[in-house]
Amino acid sequence: LNTMYDRGLLADGFMMEWLSSHTSVVYQPPVGHRAYSGINPYALGFAMFSDLRRICEKPTEEDRRWFPDYAGSDWLTTLDHAMRNFKDESFVGQFLSPKTMRDFRLFAVRDHADQPELVISAIHDDGGYQALRESLSRQYDIGSREPDIQVWNVNLRGDRALTLRHVQRNGQPLHEGTHEVLKHVARLWGFDVRLENVDMLGRVTLRDTAPGPKHHF
Repeated sequence: LNTMYDRGLLADGFMMEWLSSHTSVVYQPPVGHRAYSGINPYALGFAMFSDLRRICEKPTEEDRRWFPDYAGSDWLTTLDHAMRNFKDESFVGQFLSPKTMRDFRLFAVRDHADQPELVISAIHDDGGYQALRESLSRQYDIGSREPDIQVWNVNLRGDRALTLRHVQRNGQPLHEGTHEVLKHVARLWGFDVRLENVDMLGRVTLRDTAPGPKHHF
């Protein structure tokens, strides 16, 4: 749009309206701002693609160390490759640059259930860039956000009860609506369903139960 505007193909009014909309979408409130609710994915994505073009057109020595295959390359070919071949988490893991981390002032927080205090485990400096990139990439990995619940046992010779096991990640408990989901599983299964919980120390406890429909033989 900037190129079209420079060529006189777009009016001032259109550009003002578009710029107002665009800046609202890609605005990233700072951590202390009352509107902050995490990283704006539109802001991060726009910043990363803009920075990737800069890496291609005007690479620094830092860029050449971090992106030897892309620094100085054709920007259009590189952006097309990035859009076609990377999902959210792999795109962040591959192309999040130190400059973007500094611009966003990123830092990582370690929050363990067995520790009373939060720990800043990485900041946007030489010692923290890789850890920040890996941590942010994991946040966009759907597999790491979904609860790890698997079928553990089926009592085929008895009451046919189904046992599920939830393995906690970082001490994260299940949502309050778990019981309603378990009731739905029991309706689908047709018999009783038990949900066990495995904490970070490997201890197994019974988390919840849901009775199946009554069967009359």
